[in-house]
Amino acid sequence: MFDFLEGYDLWGAFWETVKLTGLSAVGSLIWGTVLAGMRVSPVPLMRGFGAVYVNVVRNIPLTIIIVFTSLGLNQTLGVTLGSEDFATINFRLAVLGLTAYTAAFVCEALRSGINTVPVGQAEAARALGLSFTQVLTLVVLPQAFRSVVAPLANVLIALTKNTTVAAAIGVAEAALLMKGMIENEAQTIAIAAVFAFGFICLTLPTGLILGWVSKKVAVKR
Repeated sequence: MFDFLEGYDLWGAFWETVKLTGLSAVGSLIWGTVLAGMRVSPVPLMRGFGAVYVNVVRNIPLTIIIVFTSLGLNQTLGVTLGSEDFATINFRLAVLGLTAYTAAFVCEALRSGINTVPVGQAEAARALGLSFTQVLTLVVLPQAFRSVVAPLANVLIALTKNTTVAAAIGVAEAALLMKGMIENEAQTIAIAAVFAFGFICLTLPTGLILGWVSKKVAVKR
């Protein structure tokens, strides 16, 4: 029934998708947290940069961002990200584009969590002599993260599906393999079903596990 899968590296393609998701998730979580800190910063310049970045990046189609990393950064500016191998460069550029895009959504999810922390806690911490950075990292962010596990899970699921856009610059992940299989095989519906099932296997456990974590770590108000 699934003879059409012979000769194709299905596991390798999905492993590439997993690597794209994992690296981009870590990068977007770090950059998104920094952006969230900027958005609530008392420094007007930092607040302005955070607001402009989020509102610009999240309204640009991801395909444009990914293609820009290849045509703009690599081919025009010569950015190689420390590699001479074409496939490796494109993979790293895809991670960079996915990180830059997803961080805007992580920032907004985290900022909503920051807004759930009572203002009195931050004021009390400042009264004790803590700096803004200390208040943010020691008092506010730990509670904010606990409040936004579920929204961050949604962002992670969306990121997993968004990795398919990396096929636009030749990254050998699941979507690129599916495109090649559809061009060469006649079982279009079966191919689509296989890849749909593969993405369900990646995203469904993520939602279930992080949903459980969200309930366990939720801040009791």
